[in-house]
Amino acid sequence: MLVSHTPAAVSASFNEENLVSGTGLVPVMRLAQNAGLHELVDEWLSVPTDKGANAGLKVAALVAGMVAGADSIDDMAVLRHGGMKKIFTGCYAPSTLGSFLRAFTFGHVRQLDAVASRLLVNLIRTAPLLGTPSGEDFVFIDVDDTIVEVHGYQKQGSGYGYSGVRGLNAVLATASTKDTAPVIIGQRLRKGAANSARGAKRFVTDALATLKRTNVAGKMLCRFDSAYYGHATVSAAVAGGADVSVTVRMDPAVKRAITAIEETAWAPIQYTNAVFDEATSAWVSAAEVAEVEFTAFSSRKKAERITGRLVVRRIPELNPKATDGQPTLFDTHRYHAFFTTVPAGTLGTVEADKTHRKHAQIEQVNADMKDSALAHLPSGKFAANSAWLVAAVMAYNLTRAAGVLAKGTFAKARTGTIRRKLINVPARIASSARRICLHLPEAWPWQTAWEQLFAATHAPPQTA
Repeated sequence: MLVSHTPAAVSASFNEENLVSGTGLVPVMRLAQNAGLHELVDEWLSVPTDKGANAGLKVAALVAGMVAGADSIDDMAVLRHGGMKKIFTGCYAPSTLGSFLRAFTFGHVRQLDAVASRLLVNLIRTAPLLGTPSGEDFVFIDVDDTIVEVHGYQKQGSGYGYSGVRGLNAVLATASTKDTAPVIIGQRLRKGAANSARGAKRFVTDALATLKRTNVAGKMLCRFDSAYYGHATVSAAVAGGADVSVTVRMDPAVKRAITAIEETAWAPIQYTNAVFDEATSAWVSAAEVAEVEFTAFSSRKKAERITGRLVVRRIPELNPKATDGQPTLFDTHRYHAFFTTVPAGTLGTVEADKTHRKHAQIEQVNADMKDSALAHLPSGKFAANSAWLVAAVMAYNLTRAAGVLAKGTFAKARTGTIRRKLINVPARIASSARRICLHLPEAWPWQTAWEQLFAATHAPPQTA
């Protein structure tokens, strides 16, 4: 592609008052309005009136900015250009939104958590974010934490966690089915040096309660990595009516159970795609799996023990000197085990292993969030950053709902893809007969999807 004019024949000026750069915000914020975002905030949030006046509009502005790609308070200026004030009410200045966030306390953040969970419930009633699973299908709940890097020592709560990076610890819970992309059903910001399992019992309980309010049919399966292998977390999931699938640490009880597995019990499996083994820096395409009955937390009193299956995957321990004429005398293996309460009749050994490994999809959600609103935690105050995380989650779920309503490949697309193709679409505003008309680019490649989203959010009201 070449510029068709000489430099002297091209000029530019920022003076068009009827242009907007993010026309996709019109159907998306209409979707938020239909889901009751403003009313929910006004009902549940009680930020002091000097900073929290019009709280519903301010939270909606934060969410709208994040949907458009804002990752800092200064980026909220994206809401104040061209003709934005002709199609939206409450296009607040970044300084106003920053002052609003800094007025939050921990209690206000928990109130905003309540708003986020209820907004998700309303969105699922509007858009089939979790599809229509049958009673026999699983709804997967994945829990994991991630470090959001920060710079400077004045960020409250920042510290060095398990990753060795200075930051704050954000824990997320996602829900998905075999046919749908994940949505976030729970979020919490913690100190950077916090242990992964800190507060996990309450967090899992709240996440399951949110999922139950959606009335989505299907059995629930909570998947965790080894950081959450503890009685508090696992028992909270079981008490909430879910099965669990959790990676275990190689403690003496687990090692004894593995050694008790008969050699004939191991079944070979072939990975569709090779798996990278970080311990050996090699790609593994084949392994073996077996299982044995197992009672987790056997050191606790009988009423607190949890029975299930220990599913073990083993891969050969490679001898780096084998090519030098030093083969091993006998085969050795490395073992990866997880504990599950799903009956063998529901998921066989191989299928249980495949299902558990798909827990890794939450890492894609973490990456998606860090590619947008969680690229930064913008405030020095911990509570303000906690509120920012909740608003980012609402923006993520709202964008995901917009993708589902647009149909096609957008139902599972990354939020960055939805933002680029459906949200940040420029348009010129025209008015006629008290009606606003948005003139979008001709031959926009994703016009059909945009029109489907617009029609879904601007449908005429149904007859009572």
